[in-house]
Amino acid sequence: MSDQKNTFSSSRRQLLKGLGLVSIFPAISACAATGTSKASAGRVVVIGGGFGGATAAKYIKRGNPAIDVTLVEPNKTFYTCPFSNLVLAGERQLDSIGHNYDELQQVYGVKVVHALAQDIDPVAKRVSLSDGQTLQYDKLLLSPGIDMRWNAIEGYDEAAAELAPHAWKAGPQTLILRQQLEAMEDGDTFIMSVPGNPFRCPPGPYERASLVAHYLKQHKPRSKILILDGKDNFSKQGLFTAGWQAHYGDMIEWVSLSNDGRVVRVDAARKEVETEFGTRHQGAALNIIPPQKAGFIADRAGVTDQSGWVPVNPVTFESTQVKDIYVVGDATVAAPMPKSGFAANAQGKVAASAIVASFAGITPLDPVWANTCYSLINPDYGISVADVYRVQDNQIISVEGAGGLSAADASDNIRRSEAAYAVGWYNAISQDTWGTKL
Repeated sequence: MSDQKNTFSSSRRQLLKGLGLVSIFPAISACAATGTSKASAGRVVVIGGGFGGATAAKYIKRGNPAIDVTLVEPNKTFYTCPFSNLVLAGERQLDSIGHNYDELQQVYGVKVVHALAQDIDPVAKRVSLSDGQTLQYDKLLLSPGIDMRWNAIEGYDEAAAELAPHAWKAGPQTLILRQQLEAMEDGDTFIMSVPGNPFRCPPGPYERASLVAHYLKQHKPRSKILILDGKDNFSKQGLFTAGWQAHYGDMIEWVSLSNDGRVVRVDAARKEVETEFGTRHQGAALNIIPPQKAGFIADRAGVTDQSGWVPVNPVTFESTQVKDIYVVGDATVAAPMPKSGFAANAQGKVAASAIVASFAGITPLDPVWANTCYSLINPDYGISVADVYRVQDNQIISVEGAGGLSAADASDNIRRSEAAYAVGWYNAISQDTWGTKL
């Protein structure tokens, strides 16, 4: 998303900030099904307990409590990528971004199975789990997130990720990267490799660089950050680079694709990378964010295309390739919507509404979504980009004039307010998705 986009008016900004703060209903009122048919019960299996899957499971039960909903998620605690960069910066502990499934079970009646979904038979409508169980479904909803394209960069596989973490799935990888930051000496270099589009959370790497710089400025001020990028531009670029200059001087260096920024080889043991034209860089800490694809269970379900992602019906988020399988979140082809937690939460509600409507034999209306991506330059300096989306000619489009960027000339007070909005957004969407920890 280009920083050349016009900034939006103060009144519209406040409206969209409000959507972020009270993201329980992020502009999806048009998703409500229409008709008079009485809702009928059925069996739904939801795979993946992140922003998309947990939200969908909850809202299916809210839409029709008689529907039998089973959520399959291997982890008892889900750690969010949003705010994981604050864990890296030492501003939060990992448990502050961890969420459980108690409220989904005890309040909404969602059955939760902590196992890995290993295979799907879309003809028999059966899911095979790692614990030996099989689950039958009438409708299947996948929110599988991402998997890494191992060896898309020479030398970077699962073993290498233990030495040069991606930390693009929050949890143990976050802690490995945090430990490497702590082990750096003052004057060392932190190297980050960023993939080309599409990937999870477009502004995420640049927020990470910002908050790593925040940590280094306090504890290792002579250190440097080198961002090697597989793109020539990135989300909120002008706002990021201005913030970097104002708060970190020349600590952060960004190298674009055209300037030999694409990493093609990694030597994780030596903490060394090689770029497309043979330049080698060595650092004390290496953060490799590789190219990505839809989580593997999407392949097993037969819903991915040659891109590695999942094409969906934009009105319902049902797979365009396999009937009765719905897919939401990062795994989908839903551009121009970004692969973000906010988008996954909104898509989960759209798919939930469509599933409830389908059981009832009625037709859902075209949905409308909002998305706001907040980023922190430091814990008290926030920036954002917001958009509203709708369906036109069976495609998702941005609503012209309904979104925009933080003002380039905003005051320090506005930047502090944006940082507070980010915290409010995170708390609200976490409660909407997983509920209060019981």
